[in-house]
Formats: sequence, structure tokens, C-alpha cells
Amino acid sequence: MRIGILGAAGIAPAAIIRPVRRRDGDVTIAAVASRDEERAARYAAEHEIPAWYGDYQQLIDDPSIDLIYNALPPSRHADMSIAALRAGKDVLCEKPFAMNAAQARAMNEAATSSGRRIIEAFHDRYHPLQAAIIEILASGRLGQITTMTANFSATIPFADDSLRHVPGLGGGALMDLGCYAVHWLRTFAGQEPSVTAAEAELGPLGADETIRADLEFPSGVRGRVETSMAEGPLIQSFRAVGERGVLEVTGVVFPSGGHSIREVVDGLSSTRTVAGLETYDHQLAAVHEGLRSGARLPTEDEDPVANMTLIDAIYASAGVARPAQ
Repeated sequence: MRIGILGAAGIAPAAIIRPVRRRDGDVTIAAVASRDEERAARYAAEHEIPAWYGDYQQLIDDPSIDLIYNALPPSRHADMSIAALRAGKDVLCEKPFAMNAAQARAMNEAATSSGRRIIEAFHDRYHPLQAAIIEILASGRLGQITTMTANFSATIPFADDSLRHVPGLGGGALMDLGCYAVHWLRTFAGQEPSVTAAEAELGPLGADETIRADLEFPSGVRGRVETSMAEGPLIQSFRAVGERGVLEVTGVVFPSGGHSIREVVDGLSSTRTVAGLETYDHQLAAVHEGLRSGARLPTEDEDPVANMTLIDAIYASAGVARPAQ
């Protein structure tokens, strides 16, 4: 499988380049594209990528490429992913999938009409930690679940040229960090919630620096999403409270960097971890096998649309104006 990288992106070495090189040669990074050809050439030389382009469409049109990894800002996820699908390429698209649910639906429609696949790069979903969380919640040993809380927060200092602080590029704490927390709650509840309340604190350019939202699932479970890119500690935690016990998980986004699974059931406490590689290695393995076998993956089809739908609803409830698209 030959991969082309859209965007000379800082995330790509960890997310795709190094995972490819840890495999046995069944996947290669074939090319990279940037709007700046000199930057593309420097990036290719730095990462030993054999081909580079100074135009995104040239990479998309390269007949030797099988999979496009879209590492561009969220504002370019929809148009460039759709162009790649129409050119006969499968797409692994960075999170958040799109700027809104309408774009997400258009991306899925392009995949369907072209007969290709588009997968959202929620790498953490493919680590064994998430399977362990799902097993605990499904086992019933916590009793009936009443509340779930998800928090992904990290300090991202303000810069007026940083895409994470520019709404028009897809910036904001909910888009950049909170999309993970939204995904955890939807995944672990196995249902789509409604938003009952939300509040946000905005930065100088109008992007949400902090956002909190209360959710309600059809089962009656109450959810809470918390995310912030204001100065503060790194938090990547999930908590579920049941009638008999509590589950607390840390390190949900990057388990290989350290995590813990703590259960308290009927007053008895236990703490453990699960074995696994880096999340990106598990994601690449799942994408490679899914494309080879035709098996559908948990971060494609309706899942990306549902995640963007909930993000849209949280922004609407918090009164945060979104860029026109």
C-alpha cells in the first residue's frame, strides 16, 4: 500500500511516517505535497520520502498512490478528501473529520459514489485500551451506568497564526481536543446523545479556548464533555459512575505514554493497564487490514458524521458562531 501525505504537517511523522517504517515493508510513504514546493522538497528530504509535489492535486492525481493521508487543517478536509476519493484514492482523514456535519455527509457521499473508503483518524479508538473500557462497561459489574465524563485538555499557547486558534481554519478546543472526548462518550455509550446545556470561553480570534457540555443519552445516562486549550495540566481522562461502582481511566488518547484503568466495585478497588503499541501503529494496522479485507472500521461510515453532528450541536448550545462554509 503506497501512501501520499497531503500537507507537510507536523503530525505526520508520529501519525503515519514512523508507524509505516515500523512495519515489514507492506506499506510505504510514496510522496508528500505542500502548496510550497520548496517546503515539500525539504520535508521529503528530512523524512526520506522519494517524491514531492508543490500542488495538492498533483499528489491526488499520482496513479501510484493507493491511500491519501489528509493532514491538512480541518478547513481543507472536505474539499481535498472529496477530490482524492473522486480520483480513485482511499482516504485516511485527520480529526476532526470536517468543519461541520454537512461537510462530513458530503465526504461520505463522495466515498459511496466513487466506491472508495474514507476513514477518520481517531487513532486512540484502535488501541486495546478502548476495547478494555467497552468490555468493562458491557460486563455489568459497575451496575447500571448513570453518568459518564470525558475530558481532554492541553495547553496550546495563543498565536494568531496558529490554526488551533483560528475558527476559519477549524480551530477551537472542541475541534482540536474535545472531538476526542465527544467520540469517547458516543463510543462507550453506544448511543447518540442530545445536548442539554453548554458554555464556552472564547479566545481573541473567537475560537473556543474552553468548552463544557452536558449531554443526555436515550438510555438516561448523563454525559459531560470538558475540554480546554488554556494554560493548565494535560488531562486525557474518562470516568463512568454506575449503581455499584466507578470506572476511572487516564491516558486515553496516548496510552503508550502511560495510562491506568481503576475500578471500584462494591467498595473494592483494582488498578491495571493493558498491553499495546503506540495508537498510530494500531490504527495503521487496522486501516491496512480493513482496506485489504473490505471489513468496515469503527471510525468510518456514519461514525464521523455523528461525531460532527454532536460537535455542531454543542457549539450551537454554547452560542459559539461557526465559520460559514
